[in-house]
Amino acid sequence: MSDSDLMQLYSRRILALASDIPHLGKLENAMGSAHRRSPQCGSSVTAHVRLSDGVISDFSQEVRACALGQASASVLGGSVIGRSRDDIARAAAELTAMLKQDGDAPAAPFDGLEALLPAREFPNRHASILLAWEATLGAIDDALA
Repeated sequence: MSDSDLMQLYSRRILALASDIPHLGKLENAMGSAHRRSPQCGSSVTAHVRLSDGVISDFSQEVRACALGQASASVLGGSVIGRSRDDIARAAAELTAMLKQDGDAPAAPFDGLEALLPAREFPNRHASILLAWEATLGAIDDALA
């Protein structure tokens, strides 16, 4: 990977998102929690949720990931409250398609994931980018079980 590729991949926007992740920490009295880890890079995310009437009413996340994984978690954390499982699953599917199938960036309110477009050229980073989404879906499923 060249220096210019790295500079593009870790753009100022990505680094800004990574440095300001909403809802960090552990949620006391969570209804559901899930931990996901990427075996490729060792990044991990644990998500905690409370649900009310089928939507996320409270959320927290413990993020130990590269800047790309942190940026993805930041976008998720910024808009996760008030979203249903279907909303999160749809955005995760759009993110996966953006990364792996040259799809468009996810729709609002998760359109900030567009900052991760350069990462589609680096498949070894995709798992870290998807961790927060997978952990959140797992936490919702845990809460619904």
